[in-house]
Amino acid sequence: MTLATPILHTARLRLRPFTDADAGPLYALHSSAHVLRYWDSAPWTERARAEHFIAVCRKLADEGTGARVAIDRASDGAFVGWCALVEWDPNYRSASLGYVLDDAMWGHGYATEAAHALLQWAFDTLDLNRVQAETDTRNVASARVLEKIGFVREGTLREQCIVNGEVSDTWVFGLIRREWRPSSVPTPSR
Repeated sequence: MTLATPILHTARLRLRPFTDADAGPLYALHSSAHVLRYWDSAPWTERARAEHFIAVCRKLADEGTGARVAIDRASDGAFVGWCALVEWDPNYRSASLGYVLDDAMWGHGYATEAAHALLQWAFDTLDLNRVQAETDTRNVASARVLEKIGFVREGTLREQCIVNGEVSDTWVFGLIRREWRPSSVPTPSR
């Protein structure tokens, strides 16, 4: 079963399927040690990783297991980062949310806006009951994003990852359909 990657518009952002032209900005994003300081894998050192990432995005859609979208700023088309809903399980009606934004785009509410739009699409399209997200306990900004869109911190996975050689804990967040607060986020465009 395929799952068409949506095109979504918010007040300031456009979320869209990745294209081959995104390899450059995607590589720049994932090769930044600063951006990935709480990530569970090392920064990329080869541009081929970006091309593989884009191929995996297409595979997610083809297999119907999720949607990973590029985020552009609507005002000037600047690449902001990406947001994803993966591990969609139609039997359990569950999925996982993730996002990575360029550090120049931090602090503007873009992660909150993009994640909310993707969640609105997912709750409307996939009949989700539960979405889970995880973040390194040191990444307080990411935890705030999740809380702003309605996630509840459910627990801590102690020493779950090794990030940059340091053992780190992970917060687990959950969002249940009955707690979802939809707003005026536009529906997908065709």
